[in-house]
Amino acid sequence: MLPRTFSRRIDRVQSAVDALELPPAVYKTCPFQPRDLVEAGLRQWLRCCGAAILDRQIIGMPSSAVDEAWHGLILCTERYAAFCRAAYGRFLHHHPQGGELPGKAKRAGSMHEQLHRTAVAWSFVARPGEECVLWDLDVRVGVPEPWGRMDHA
Repeated sequence: MLPRTFSRRIDRVQSAVDALELPPAVYKTCPFQPRDLVEAGLRQWLRCCGAAILDRQIIGMPSSAVDEAWHGLILCTERYAAFCRAAYGRFLHHHPQGGELPGKAKRAGSMHEQLHRTAVAWSFVARPGEECVLWDLDVRVGVPEPWGRMDHA
């Protein structure tokens, strides 16, 4: 059972993700279809980020398609900043592999460790009976070089 404060914060993240409007501009860098599947992956990722932030963890991105959609959202700077405040209480920075600040790469661990932490984060934010699309989304939407690790699904 989760501590009450953690559970309330996860509920806050869930509500903010549910309320987030994703304008077409989000998908300018993400041409993959069906868009509703990419959107589901992006929303799952943002929920996983909430659990990771609460636990002070750095997680790994399992989907190239979701990463592209996230980049599109980040480029909607006001919308993204407002969402981060509502969901996480602070701005969620993007630290692509190799782009971390000095000393942060060591704390982040290997990509394998980060992806494992993503799977753990999912276990905290998954809704009853909800399918996680993050691990095989790239294959499902036809990304030429998929990132997903289906053994985490």
